[in-house]
Amino acid sequence: MSATTGLRLLPWTDPEGKPCYLSSDDGNSPLNQRADAVEAVQVSMGTKLLQHARPLLDDPKADARELRFLADRLYEALRDVLRVAESRGARLPSYDEGDGPDVSTSPGGAAGSS
Repeated sequence: MSATTGLRLLPWTDPEGKPCYLSSDDGNSPLNQRADAVEAVQVSMGTKLLQHARPLLDDPKADARELRFLADRLYEALRDVLRVAESRGARLPSYDEGDGPDVSTSPGGAAGSS
């Protein structure tokens, strides 16, 4: 859930391309679980696409049609993963001043430095 709106950005859009949101207090609801599964597939597909992209880009025999197809799929994967990142980022807890981690005791913090 987004800390500011109480809405979760879902990893799909409506038929007109507008974002879809879920309002639920249950993080384990069937629709939340479905959204989690779709996000996992989207991230996995992006990873596999990147693994395929480098060899194709390095292939001097790759033609414009192949490269355009790759560019279209990379665009789609980036769009999907950015939506996942936006959705997950919106669900992170926000820290008010003084509520965050104590940086003075973390590695590299002021407490341990000489």
